[in-house]
Amino acid sequence: MEMHGFNEFDLCVASIRGVWETLTPLDLLPLQTSSSSSSSTSTSISTSSSAVMAGAAPEGTQFDARQFDAKMNDLLTADGQDFFTSYDEVYDSFDAMGLQENLLRGIYAYGFEKPSAIQQRGIVPFCKGLDVIQQAQSGTGKTATFCSGILQQLDYSLTECQALVLAPTRELAQQIEKVMRALGDYLGVKVHACVGGTSVREDQRILASGVHVVVGTPGRVFDMLRRQSLQPDHIKMFVLDEADEMLSRGFKDQVLLYLLDY
Repeated sequence: MEMHGFNEFDLCVASIRGVWETLTPLDLLPLQTSSSSSSSTSTSISTSSSAVMAGAAPEGTQFDARQFDAKMNDLLTADGQDFFTSYDEVYDSFDAMGLQENLLRGIYAYGFEKPSAIQQRGIVPFCKGLDVIQQAQSGTGKTATFCSGILQQLDYSLTECQALVLAPTRELAQQIEKVMRALGDYLGVKVHACVGGTSVREDQRILASGVHVVVGTPGRVFDMLRRQSLQPDHIKMFVLDEADEMLSRGFKDQVLLYLLDY
């Protein structure tokens, strides 16, 4: 597959896992787009299973900015051939993806009949626990893609935050929460949006009562982490939606600190 529109910000997040160890390949899922298209594209980055915490520094060490920059420069000058791999399996229907029955019920109830191109390629690798970078034009179903992957992997007997989704704006975070809640309607998923402009105490109350997924903006999410209202102990999936915009808006340091500290 051809790779379009990736820049050093995209690669920056992708390489977090290699800050302390040798860079590990991620699975790249770009949706081919025409360079002449006027529609905007956006990128979401998802890490799952134990990979979420793999960016943490070894015990007793601290983040080394020079080492990080050196590895980034090596990656950018090596064309990323050893870092990215392409996932070529395509599933023409949701039924063929091996999803839970109640998740399928939620998908069809939401109005989906046939998966879009990004959904045909993006849901299954996420469900397999692979790290995924997805890039596609806006409105092609990326949100439902990573929401389905998260909902498939949750342990619903454990009412602890197991997935964290970060978005650049309050409106987008609330939209993701609605999609997640709708797709997981038959699964009994508990989702909460932690965003600015809302009651901090209400966030604390809801988090204390137990949720499976937290969607939010960096400022409020990190505030909840600092207050220890949001416990990262059980988080096994991390999604950075609109990753290129997130990192260009000045959230890069917060995202790096989250992955290194938690």
